[in-house]
Amino acid sequence: MKHGAVRVAGHLGELMQGRLGPSGPVALISLPCPVLAVEAWHLPGSGLSIHSSGQRLLTPVRALDLLDRLGLRLAGRVVLSANMPAGGGAGASTASLVALARLAGADVPPPDLARACVMAEGASDPLMFGMPERLLWASRRAEVLGRLPPIPRFDVVGGFYGEHRRTDPRDMDFPDISDLISPWRAAAGSGDAAALARIASVSAERTLALRGPLGDPTARLAESFGALGFAIAHTGSARAFLFRPGSVPDNIAKRLRRMGFSRIVRFTTGGRV
Repeated sequence: MKHGAVRVAGHLGELMQGRLGPSGPVALISLPCPVLAVEAWHLPGSGLSIHSSGQRLLTPVRALDLLDRLGLRLAGRVVLSANMPAGGGAGASTASLVALARLAGADVPPPDLARACVMAEGASDPLMFGMPERLLWASRRAEVLGRLPPIPRFDVVGGFYGEHRRTDPRDMDFPDISDLISPWRAAAGSGDAAALARIASVSAERTLALRGPLGDPTARLAESFGALGFAIAHTGSARAFLFRPGSVPDNIAKRLRRMGFSRIVRFTTGGRV
């Protein structure tokens, strides 16, 4: 019998990611995606086994490490299912850890869970927090570097393009984005969606120039779609196009598939409350 089914939403790349100065930490602002998620359920038994529906989302060693750090125990079979690819830059790994902790009954503050995730896997997305797009997040430190204003509403369409690439926590080869933080705060504070999308595009373009892949079509497609801008997974294959509400082209999914994009998703993010 299944017990304690949980669902943890992922993200579709980052609105911004890079170093805060040449020797500063890797920092990011997530683009939360409610339609991409890891679902997990537990079947009691002896020992602990992890089943990931054909994807290597979480190993038993890492699962036990996280549980031990949180002072939790879980025995039996844990089944994980993700509708995003591992290595796609959509948070499958972190979402799997968060789902495991919740299955085991973790009732710890998000900062404590984030620290445990980073200790277990070396880096973490801020998926354990509500409204992660309002955090400037140090992904290798499990540290909130700053709280940000809410972003205005965007209609987002995206998917996955090119090779998937899992995060290496030792990888620090990212462009400097320290000059983008203050403009982001100002644009978010004034609700300037166009300015935010431009800043996200600048951050993405810097990473693509430094890390590739060469010839990535995302910027060109964003212009052809009439999008305000675009975001990417700065490690991984996720790509997202940012639109004013109601301005998404009718045939965008077909065009993206023709260009080699897979797992096309559409959702809304942001919006003041």
